[in-house]
Amino acid sequence: MKFNMEHSHDEATTQLLDAALDARNNSHSPYSKFRVGAALLTAEGKVFKGCNIESCSFTPTICAERVAIASAVAAGYKKFTTIAISSDLNDSPITPCGVCRQFMREFGKDLQIWLVCPDKRFCRTTLEELLPASFGPDSLEKA
Repeated sequence: MKFNMEHSHDEATTQLLDAALDARNNSHSPYSKFRVGAALLTAEGKVFKGCNIESCSFTPTICAERVAIASAVAAGYKKFTTIAISSDLNDSPITPCGVCRQFMREFGKDLQIWLVCPDKRFCRTTLEELLPASFGPDSLEKA
C-alpha cells in the first residue's frame, strides 16, 4: 500500500495525532520493544487512548487499537469515527494487524484510520480499504 503522507492543518486533527503519539508512552513492550499507541475518536467527540500490552507468553498480548476500543466500550461508547495509530517507526507508518482490523469491523466498516509517524506526518485510510469484503455483524443478518 502506498501512503500519501500529510501534515495536520487543524487543531482537532493535531489533538488526535498527539493523543496517539502520547499513548505510546504507556506501552508495555519489554519483549519486542515495539511501542504502539492509538487514539480513538467517538461519534460524541470523546477520545480514548490505548497502547500495546505484551505478555511473555505472547498469546495474551493485546494491541493498542483493541485497548482503545475496549476502553471506549467499557465506558459505554460504541460509535466511532476515527482511530489514529502510531509507533516509533520514522520511515513509514504501521497498519493495524488482521485481528485489530476484524475487531474494528465489529463497530462498523466506515471507520477512518489515520496512520501516524513520530514526526506527526500521517496518512488517511479507511477500514473498508484495509479490510475489503469484510465479515461483520451485518453478515450474520443475511444467514
